[in-house]
Amino acid sequence: MTPFKPFQDEKTSLAVDDLTIENRLDRISIYGSIQITKDKAGLQQARKLKELIDATVMALDKASLPDHVAITPSEKVKNPFD
Repeated sequence: MTPFKPFQDEKTSLAVDDLTIENRLDRISIYGSIQITKDKAGLQQARKLKELIDATVMALDKASLPDHVAITPSEKVKNPFD
């Protein structure tokens, strides 16, 4: 698995099953779905997810955190194919 360094860049994106984890400088976005089955494949999925969450918690523990981060909406751009 590619090392996931939370809050270090604006480009890293990983997938675990149909769950997407996107790295940003001020947040980690997690969306989609994941099915963790009671088998070896499910254990592998759970371990990947745990590794990502553990890395995120560790980064937050080490940081000097504000009370709240303001999240600005994404800028909409015109679809070049229209």
